[in-house]
Amino acid sequence: MKRKAVFTEKSKKAPIAVVVGDVLDDVRMARIPALRVCALRFSKGARQSIVAAGGECLTFDQLAMIAPTGKNTYLMRGRKSGRESVKHFGASGVPGSHAKPHASNRGKETKRGRRPGQAYKRKAFRHV
Repeated sequence: MKRKAVFTEKSKKAPIAVVVGDVLDDVRMARIPALRVCALRFSKGARQSIVAAGGECLTFDQLAMIAPTGKNTYLMRGRKSGRESVKHFGASGVPGSHAKPHASNRGKETKRGRRPGQAYKRKAFRHV
């Protein structure tokens, strides 16, 4: 919620902040400006604080009626550094590195007896 508030305070005529995801409440914010936010889902606290500040919570259907061309809207996204792919950057196994290794264990497919040349071939069980 803070990113939306900071962005809309800078602009003179605040655009509609569009979020393809959830909008959650931020209890650290004492004052929330009047926001117009379009999202897939709002938490109860976020919806209450937006409406109490004189803002508006929109669905994508309502956004299509208000701005069919997408004019005066701003598509927001999350931090790139918080995504799953970033956690794999760097060398895993190096002391002090917190990079996650790319594990290639696929479970039952790689086990002994499920592929040729691994001691035996398990016969499929058939129901009669």
